[in-house]
Amino acid sequence: MAIRVYNTLTRQKEDFVPAEPGKVRIYVCGVTPYNYAHIGNARPPVVWDCIRCFLAYRGYEVTFIQNFTDIDDKIIQRGHELQRDPLELAREYSQIYLEDIGALGVRPADRYPRVSEHIPEIIAMVKTLVEKGYAYVVDGDVFFAIESFPAYGKLSGRSLDEMQAGSRVEVDERKRHPMDFALWKSAKAGEPAWDSPWGPGRPGWHIECSAMSLKYLGCGFDLHGGGTDLIFPHHENEIAQAEACTGCAPFVRYWLHSAFITMGGNKMSKSLGNIATIREVIEKYSAKVARFWLIGTHYRNPISFGDEELTAAAKGLERLETCRANLRHLLTAEPVDGDDPQARVIANLTVDTKENFIAAMEDDFNTALALGSLYELVREANRWALDREFRPTVSGLRAVESVVTTLDELGGILGIWFEDDAGSQALSDAEIQQLVEERQAARKNKDWQTADAIRDRLKAAGIVLEDTPQGVRWRRE
Repeated sequence: MAIRVYNTLTRQKEDFVPAEPGKVRIYVCGVTPYNYAHIGNARPPVVWDCIRCFLAYRGYEVTFIQNFTDIDDKIIQRGHELQRDPLELAREYSQIYLEDIGALGVRPADRYPRVSEHIPEIIAMVKTLVEKGYAYVVDGDVFFAIESFPAYGKLSGRSLDEMQAGSRVEVDERKRHPMDFALWKSAKAGEPAWDSPWGPGRPGWHIECSAMSLKYLGCGFDLHGGGTDLIFPHHENEIAQAEACTGCAPFVRYWLHSAFITMGGNKMSKSLGNIATIREVIEKYSAKVARFWLIGTHYRNPISFGDEELTAAAKGLERLETCRANLRHLLTAEPVDGDDPQARVIANLTVDTKENFIAAMEDDFNTALALGSLYELVREANRWALDREFRPTVSGLRAVESVVTTLDELGGILGIWFEDDAGSQALSDAEIQQLVEERQAARKNKDWQTADAIRDRLKAAGIVLEDTPQGVRWRRE
């Protein structure tokens, strides 16, 4: 079955066909780093972590880019308030953000381009737009003339009249049209500025992502992501700038947008003051629970944040983790003679689970439905092996192993098995090996209490033990 995605541009699900067979190029809008990121800022990186991991699982070579908007009015204002250099402030909070999403198990992007490091590319793009007649200069400012681009509004589905009626854009008599937007802003006292053909200044917000995505991915790349709040005007403007500048259309093949996180019935937002930072959520509920909650709803549907929702997520995750741990413990048993007639049924169920999981992810990356397939497998595994006395027959152990392998493989795609306290790194390889040998000696002497205590310590540190004909092997989870 082909992967299908909901394309915001066409407002329908489409078969996903990358521009280059076997390769996928992705750009996701990052944060404007001027303060601690809230949990709403964590949804896009977690969602896209699952997407890129699934695409890699399906055999694609993925290039993933996520930017930092480190030049912005909010950063400048915050810098003035704290009497800090805005660029230094942005760099500090960029690092904090990376630490926060890293704690949520988000794997690093291939590149994190910063606006401040791509000024030449931005200036070159603005210059081209001016030369082609899509932009004009007024008093050192450069504006994009939206009426020069007939396709403007195709992403948001809005007409110019609708945009103007619903806009809160400050009236600027210098503009040819009220909705024309800044590509380059002339320098103001106390703000970072760079030399340009139009005088000292800094980039406008929208041109930044167009310039950086084109540099690293080229025109016509496959997937562009972000929150629904970026559809208009940011992504609408990205399209206009990029396609006008390059003459290449489409600028992006598929646009994917994740919905809001709500708190108290309203969109979580710094401006509204109804936020919980990523760090606050992790401290209260754990990183693993936070990630599990974020992927428990399809990315296009809003998520409600609160104690009830996070507690439910914690219970759901515990259910999967407990079953997985208990099944792994069964694998330490010595095989006995006989046969388990249900073993084949369970083994077949793992095949069905994998098929259902893949089908869910191929249907617009439905992580919620994918998790549902794991719940079904765990429910049946509990009934078969854990809710009754289990006889470790050869066929039974093979079935248990197939369930564990399936949970490891599919849960790994969703990133739900990571260690949120880096406990495994607290033990060196030599220390782990010594503990394994001590446990084996305790088992040989029938000192089950000591053996179990060592096993529990290793488990807490994220160490997985595997019994093989060649002896006990271990690996970091």
